[in-house]
Amino acid sequence: MVRLPLSPDELERGRRLGALLRMARGDRSILDVALAAGISPETLRKIETGRIATPSFASIAAVAGVVGLSLDTLWAEVHPSTSEGPWGRDAPGARVGAVRS
Repeated sequence: MVRLPLSPDELERGRRLGALLRMARGDRSILDVALAAGISPETLRKIETGRIATPSFASIAAVAGVVGLSLDTLWAEVHPSTSEGPWGRDAPGARVGAVRS
C-alpha cells in the first residue's frame, strides 16, 4: 500500500500534538512515560518531535492517560478550528434523530 504524502496541515497538527504531549510530560523521562503507555521510547520521541505526524489513536490515548491529559483537551488544542470533535456530528452518543444540515 502506498502512503500519500501528508498535507502541510497534517504536518502542523503533528507538531502541535507533539509539543502538547511534551509539555504535559514535564520533567518525567521519555523512558518512564513510554513504558507506562506501552510504547517504545523512540516512538514517543518521534511523536513529540512531530516526526510521526499521524500516530495511532491507541498510542495517543495511552500517552495522554499517562501524562494526565484528557482526549477532549488534546483534540481542542490540536484542532483549534473545529468545535465538533473528531467524529463531527456523528459522534458516539450524539442525539438520535438529529437533522444534519
